[in-house]
Amino acid sequence: MNEPDSLSHFSATGRARMVDVSAKPDGKRSATASGILRMRPATLERIHAGTLAKGNVLSVADVAAVMAAKHTPGLIPMCHPLPLSAVEVEFSEILAADAEGCVGIQVRATTRCTGPTGVEMEALTAAAGALLTIYDMCKAIDRGMRIENIQLEEKSGGKSGTWQRNAPTRETSYD
Repeated sequence: MNEPDSLSHFSATGRARMVDVSAKPDGKRSATASGILRMRPATLERIHAGTLAKGNVLSVADVAAVMAAKHTPGLIPMCHPLPLSAVEVEFSEILAADAEGCVGIQVRATTRCTGPTGVEMEALTAAAGALLTIYDMCKAIDRGMRIENIQLEEKSGGKSGTWQRNAPTRETSYD
């Protein structure tokens, strides 16, 4: 068993490896990740108006998030393929301009499965996929957009239980 401060993706000799989860029981697991795409106010207005040549930006980004979650093991070398039971995506606007005058769209992606290991990477990949898709669909009118703060918001299930960002205590187990 690994010590709490050890990295389980390395063997005793320091070689990268996929963690063996065959002895772990299946359990219900979920994770939520978020991220923000900052853009000019005019870009957000075009998204709302549906006047971008590539189509309905948020609908396409929603599908991209699901596809990204499903393809996570093909992108992250040591991720286990998991039988995802759900991928839920929510978009919200950030209308308060930042110091550069940019507004934004925040995505929250929640993934769920029943399996021997968590779905944090799938949630993070879903959020990133959605944000990258919005960028791709809007880059012709706003190349200065920037992706910020892709992060895990919460996870539940498994031996380490529930973890939430900004919870009073944030103990982390790396099993």
